[in-house]
Amino acid sequence: MSQGIENKVVVITGASSGLGEATARHLAERGALVVLGARRGDRIDALAAELTSKGYSVVAIKTDVTNRDQVKNLVDTAVQRFGRIDVMLNNAGLMPLAPLERLKIDEWDRMIDVNIKGVLHGVAAALPHMKTQKSGHIINVSSVYGHVVDPGATVYCATKHAVRALSEGLRKEVKPYNIRTTIISPGAVSTELLEHISEKDIQAGTKEFVSKIAVGPETFARAVAFAINEPDDVDINEILFRPTAQPV
Repeated sequence: MSQGIENKVVVITGASSGLGEATARHLAERGALVVLGARRGDRIDALAAELTSKGYSVVAIKTDVTNRDQVKNLVDTAVQRFGRIDVMLNNAGLMPLAPLERLKIDEWDRMIDVNIKGVLHGVAAALPHMKTQKSGHIINVSSVYGHVVDPGATVYCATKHAVRALSEGLRKEVKPYNIRTTIISPGAVSTELLEHISEKDIQAGTKEFVSKIAVGPETFARAVAFAINEPDDVDINEILFRPTAQPV
C-alpha cells in the first residue's frame, strides 16, 4: 500500500494561474513530479522554469482542454517522461456568469466545452493508462455551484452539477481497476475566474462579494494534497469547502 505525494506523477490542467498554479507549487514542493497543462504556454513555461530552478521536477505542455488530441498528448507525454500517471487533476474551468435572459449563448457553449468536455477529455486521456497500471487517481473540480443553483449562474451551475454526476459514475465504473476518484467543490477563492465574466454589472457585484470573503488558492491545493496523500485503500470521494464567512 502506497501513501504520500513524493514521486507521484501529477498532471494538472488549467495550471497557468489560480487553483492550478497553487496546486502545482504545493505538490512540487512536496516531491511530486508535476506536468502542467494550460492554453497560456508562456505562463506554464515560466512556472515550470521557476520550480525547476528550485530543484523540483516540472514539465509544461501547452494544452487546450477543449481539444481532446492535445489533452491526450499532455497525458501521454507525462507517461513517456515518467513512466506512469498517478494523478489526473481536471482543473481547467470558466465562469462567465450572466442571467439566462441575456442570451450569452457563445459563453454557454464555451462553458460546456471547457467545464464538461474538458473534464471528459482528461478522463479519456488518463483512464487507459490507469487501467493498465491498475492504479491511479482522477480528481475533478466542481464548485459550491455544483451543489446549489443561484440566479445569474444557471449555466455555470449546470456544468458543475454535471461534473459531480460524471465523477460519481466514474467512481462506480473504475472499481475493478483500483482507481480512486475525488470531486473537489470550492467556494469563493481568490483567482482569475471572475475575469471571465463579460457582463460588467455582474462582474462588479461578484468581485465585491468575493473580495470580502475569499480564501487563497492554497486552500484548494491543500485539499488536493489531502486526497492524494491518503493510502491507496482510502478513496476520498468528495471535498466541499467554503470560506467560513460564505453563506451560500
